[in-house]
Amino acid sequence: MSNEPPLLIGLVSISDRASQGVYRDEGIPALQEWFGRALTSHWKVETRLIPDERPVIEQTLIELCDRAGCHLVLTTGGTGPAPRDLTPEATTAVADRLMPGFGEQMRQISLHYVPTAILSRQVGAIRGKTLILNLPGQPKSIRETLEGVKDAAGAQVVPGIFAAVPYCIDLIGGPYVETDESVVKAFRPKSALRRKE
Repeated sequence: MSNEPPLLIGLVSISDRASQGVYRDEGIPALQEWFGRALTSHWKVETRLIPDERPVIEQTLIELCDRAGCHLVLTTGGTGPAPRDLTPEATTAVADRLMPGFGEQMRQISLHYVPTAILSRQVGAIRGKTLILNLPGQPKSIRETLEGVKDAAGAQVVPGIFAAVPYCIDLIGGPYVETDESVVKAFRPKSALRRKE
């Protein structure tokens, strides 16, 4: 849709060591690559690489939602049980409303691959007109969470969380987002579908 504004995505990688340059961040490049394959709509990105400091995480989320005007903010890292894993607390602190289904589905997907998925505390939330989702830190886990579980033939076994994201963005007042169905099929009720031009 040519008159549709681009989807503005905030990508936040939360890591003490990567933000200090000890090693290269892999979360943001993995997400940018995934969106390049998954989205057929126009999109733009704002990126932030920050330490595991709760006040910094909260300030970054507020800035991306309120000032940058992101429709979608994805974080990677800081969702485990370690003392410095504070991404869910920061996300909850800045949220207007929680969207618990996203965290439940992420853990369900990850449990198909590792039993330690139950240690993950990822949350989904809405602030204003922005959907915020905490993703895992590893590129492979990020892709699995977004796309879901597929069998050997490529058929969907468990839906990925991104299938629900475009319709959620519709409902909170964002742009109409379309996907490449070979990567992830966006689900909308028939009444919410737009005819292709």
